[in-house]
Amino acid sequence: MSEMPTMDTIVNLAKRRGFIFPGSEIYGGLANSWDYGPLGVELKNNIKRLWWKHFVHARLDMVGIDAALMMNPRVWEASGHVETFHDPLVECKSCHARFRADHVDTAKPCQNCGKKGTFTDPANFNLMFKTHLGPKQEDATTVYLRPETAQAMFVDFLNVAQTSRRRIPFGIAQVGKAFRNEIAPGNFIFRTREFEQMEIEYFIPPKGWEEHFETWLKAMHNWIKLCGIKTELIHEFEVPKDELAHYSKRTVDIQFDFPFGQEELYGLAYRTDFDLKRHAEFSGKDMTYTDPISNEKYIPHVVEPTFGVDRTLLALLVSAYTEEDAPTASGDSEKRIVMKFPPYLAPYQVAVLPLSKKPELEEVARKLALDLAQKWSVDYDVTQSIGRRYRRQDEIGTPWCVTVDFDSLNDNQATIRDRDTMKQERIAIQDIPQYIQEKL
Repeated sequence: MSEMPTMDTIVNLAKRRGFIFPGSEIYGGLANSWDYGPLGVELKNNIKRLWWKHFVHARLDMVGIDAALMMNPRVWEASGHVETFHDPLVECKSCHARFRADHVDTAKPCQNCGKKGTFTDPANFNLMFKTHLGPKQEDATTVYLRPETAQAMFVDFLNVAQTSRRRIPFGIAQVGKAFRNEIAPGNFIFRTREFEQMEIEYFIPPKGWEEHFETWLKAMHNWIKLCGIKTELIHEFEVPKDELAHYSKRTVDIQFDFPFGQEELYGLAYRTDFDLKRHAEFSGKDMTYTDPISNEKYIPHVVEPTFGVDRTLLALLVSAYTEEDAPTASGDSEKRIVMKFPPYLAPYQVAVLPLSKKPELEEVARKLALDLAQKWSVDYDVTQSIGRRYRRQDEIGTPWCVTVDFDSLNDNQATIRDRDTMKQERIAIQDIPQYIQEKL
């Protein structure tokens, strides 16, 4: 088993191979801002598509929405974010660097400038980004970029329940951006000010929440296996009652052993009926649900599984990274770096590699690549030796490489190479789509 890579190893590979770049890099960057490159956006989209297929399309009790990033500011008053969504902030009086008070020992020297005894007293810092709706700031309405995707699913509950005709228990899913003005973002894409969530609000009757909670906890672990995230690096953490969020009666964090330590990957919370009750109170709208069979009336309770897209991708990069010895043509061995993504999540499912740039080879190879691209994500690469191209595809996680050589012009066959075993087979070009389909 390959040892866990360092964060520097992951960050360097991500940039070198086109997964993730520093944001605004040509201007010196922007603190903890990251852009997903050609491979990163494919991997990210594959994660989101798989999540949607697994949790929405494959179930009969789920529907989805895609809500606005900016909402009526009263939403955030009702949810408690205006009142409680704060982190404790301290500032060094000498260098003016700011830190979360619970992440720094103020009795020690400032980690930024090295001076001791210079910190201010802790002060609350609201994490929501403010902006203004209207042509003039002084006359405009103050609104917030949403700090989570959850609230739209509560606000839209009545519309969704009526139009989808779903009976409780049922869930609403959403994938989208959220924004938090973190005091101390860091560790690459683990904690950023702009991030993406895959979230579910599962509406249930007031009684029997425990069974739903355990069912969703199991479903989250099944998702982790489906993603190819190493289960031996996964831990459950029961959040103590005195540390629960104001809306939660029970929360379990699913944590992962990142190179920088054990930290939260996903979360599962039982939110009771807090949210719908609050929105009913602040909006004046009746959020009561009537069971069509028993005629029982109640405000639904909620179990909330939350998945971070960016953290999923980071855990997948860590899990997939493998270093191993591979034989060379001379009979020696060399280090081979392989990203062992599940084939259905890999940025490219297949690479087509003509052995040379001869027009007659490229014609056959390009036609094959275009045919395969109708169903899968395909890379087409003609540069460098075939051995170097194999190593590049290993390092970006491509499950299969197809080499078109001069014999292909006569026998209409090509060589297909497996990423993990490095085994090569020669098969008919016309059979390659079926070969890949059976493997996926």
